[in-house]
Amino acid sequence: MVLLELPSAGKLIDHLIANRITELNKDPYSTQSDRPFFMADTGPVLKLYNRWQRALPNIAPFYAVKCNSDARFLRFLADLGLGFDCASQTEIELVLSLGVDPSRIIFAHPCKSISAIRVAAARGISLTTFDNMDELDKMKAHAPNMHLLLRIYAQDDTAAAQLGNKFGAPLASAEPLLRRAKELGLCVRGVSFHVGSGARNPAAFTTAVHQARHVFDLATHLGLPPMDILDVGGGFQETNFEEMAGPLARAIDGAFPDSSAVRVIAEPGRYFARTLYTMACKVISRRRQLQPLLDESQPYPSLTPDMLYLNDGVYGSFMLALLENEVFVPDPVPMRGEENGSLEQRATGLHPYSIWGPTCDGIDCVAKEVVMEGEVKVGDWLVFREMGAYSVVSATQFNGFSNDYEVIYASDYLASVGGLGMTAAADAPGKVWKYLEWFLPGSIRGLWKLKA
Repeated sequence: MVLLELPSAGKLIDHLIANRITELNKDPYSTQSDRPFFMADTGPVLKLYNRWQRALPNIAPFYAVKCNSDARFLRFLADLGLGFDCASQTEIELVLSLGVDPSRIIFAHPCKSISAIRVAAARGISLTTFDNMDELDKMKAHAPNMHLLLRIYAQDDTAAAQLGNKFGAPLASAEPLLRRAKELGLCVRGVSFHVGSGARNPAAFTTAVHQARHVFDLATHLGLPPMDILDVGGGFQETNFEEMAGPLARAIDGAFPDSSAVRVIAEPGRYFARTLYTMACKVISRRRQLQPLLDESQPYPSLTPDMLYLNDGVYGSFMLALLENEVFVPDPVPMRGEENGSLEQRATGLHPYSIWGPTCDGIDCVAKEVVMEGEVKVGDWLVFREMGAYSVVSATQFNGFSNDYEVIYASDYLASVGGLGMTAAADAPGKVWKYLEWFLPGSIRGLWKLKA
């Protein structure tokens, strides 16, 4: 089912970020004023949900909690009806604490600890994955009633993060694994695979689906009960979603023509999480590259980009710069008052910078070179968009820097102004206008404002 969407709130997010910076500047020497923060907006997530429903209506998404475990975000996804892919005991406990029924959780880790297996079984989780003999023995000993999916090898060599080097049974191993499961009296309900996070090659999905069909047929040949679950894993991105979803859907229709006989699920992570967060980081230091002239005492600018040091880096929420060579390009936050010249003047024109994190490690480089439209100074703030995936969850406390981030939800602002059916304050009509104006084109906005 496709749900009603609100227009993009991008301008509203920028407005709220500027508001938060203004508040922090009231106490400019506090620790909090030097901390990065996130602005969260679930509006884009709803659009992505609708895209999923249009392109893959017969595939039930089980969100990969490891991508972003923000409890408020998880509750939003639960309200949309999503299931959850949990890979640890902690993730299972988190999702259950939100009131999610255990039937909506898959313990999607083929190599689990015994304690995690026992906790999952005790909490009512009924579905998990395996890809090796030892895992079958553990399941027999500690959770014999849990249903299993055989995870087979799949690989997109162009994916941002490849997983085939760690998980997935080779196709040749399927028969001995299924025979062993039958000997142990375990219930193998189907097949799972994961082509890699941030997949780019649709053929990887197509190949994996046909190999899964082979395993389904093999199970029938070996006398196991008919398989009825296909888990196509993750790898989905908002940037190429339809390009990947189309071939996947056609492959499933071809390999599993009787849709009533097989339940198909998936494990999207970054697809839903990436656009949730916008991050604001403060420039805490700057190093201008100056070189002395050979015959004069005055320096001249170097061709090497000046260096900006932020209050977060690759040991924080920019870990993907290391793990996936993610390219981060910021936007400056205009300082209020700067437009009318009331703030200090700064150089104009294009300025190249390298961007660094706050730690003492030389690999803590967020971006080797970005070009900003104008000079950036100490105390300025930069905005990084689409920071919801593998950011906060990957942050460490290396060098003593905190990984506890402030996350501000745009919907809280809407609630405070009485928007979207929530209790309104006495001056709500005027405040609601401040929200609605962000969604109108400039020309219409002027007419609307005059009328208001």
